[in-house]
Amino acid sequence: MEDIFRFADEWGPLKIVHIHRPAAGLKAVVAIDNIACGPAVGGVRMAPDVSAEEAFRLARAMSLKNAAAGLPHGGGKAVIYGDPKMPLGNKERLVRAFASAIADLRDYVPGPDMGTDELAMGWIKDEIGRAVGLPREVGGIPLDEIGATGFGLVAAIDVARDRIGLELRGARVVVQGFGSVGKHAARLLTERGAVLVAASDSQGALVDQDGLDVAALIELKAAGGSLRDHPRGRKLEREAVIDVPCDIWIPAARPDVIDAANVDRLRARLVAQGANIPCTAEAERALAAAGVLAIPDFIGNAGGVICAATEYQGGTQALAFAAIDEKIRANMRLVMDEIERSKVLPRAAAVALAERRIRAAMRTRRWGTKER
Repeated sequence: MEDIFRFADEWGPLKIVHIHRPAAGLKAVVAIDNIACGPAVGGVRMAPDVSAEEAFRLARAMSLKNAAAGLPHGGGKAVIYGDPKMPLGNKERLVRAFASAIADLRDYVPGPDMGTDELAMGWIKDEIGRAVGLPREVGGIPLDEIGATGFGLVAAIDVARDRIGLELRGARVVVQGFGSVGKHAARLLTERGAVLVAASDSQGALVDQDGLDVAALIELKAAGGSLRDHPRGRKLEREAVIDVPCDIWIPAARPDVIDAANVDRLRARLVAQGANIPCTAEAERALAAAGVLAIPDFIGNAGGVICAATEYQGGTQALAFAAIDEKIRANMRLVMDEIERSKVLPRAAAVALAERRIRAAMRTRRWGTKER
């Protein structure tokens, strides 16, 4: 078992639950980090190489994200060991077994994440009566389908690019991870005049300095294809997307894709972290030293959880989009103000904002992270 408690501090984790049900082929981990602000909301990630450490680090990111966004929720995350591309019937059985296993973890509300979607959340809700990011047919706001996280990321980019004097029209954009976050961010940015010059998925990277057709790429992915199946552009290995010069570089896939070993290859003015923890601390320090602004993940990519919280409270899609735009723009301005005033790293400014809100919430509880 991994010694993830070396990360423990005054904020959490409240509990780490390891789940093993051999008859169902289920191995999973749930991390509930901090519930001072309310029940923990966080996605269910499915991949063959997930870990308890990844679950905890993502849960902590959710604690910060939810607090920074002013939501009545704490942070949690779940990981299921498995191939998300398994036959649908097998995936349903695995997800339903997971749902049954977390029925008593009432301070954790699951949502979609990498490898799961609205349908999977519908299965979980059917089993235990709680989940967010549900299909429309059962009263949900399908946050991946509508591009809630990508929408919020573009709002953060808009505030940040204005502060650094970057015009969006004509700006060159690279997306690492052309999935539910990356594709919507690319769509919205190109609708405003930016140019997508490179993108990658799990199979490889596609580069075209004249601009990629975002609509065609979205259609290709929806049909089950890879970016490398597109007839135009240069096909490269997926890691090569780091080397493409651009104005805005968007990591929207797995954690730690930019680290001390490859950060020097990145040539951009703005890094907009669409994924959770895609840059290591060393990489963020190197970017700042090079004059590159890195939007902290839990500030820029909070659109999905804001949408989920709106759904949980019975709100509409229109209310969700309004809340995403208002909250993310306001928080990005606060972070930029603190960077300019105190000369601190973007993440330090963002963490300070979130921790102030968590600490204030903890003062209202008998014990800050006590289960109810």
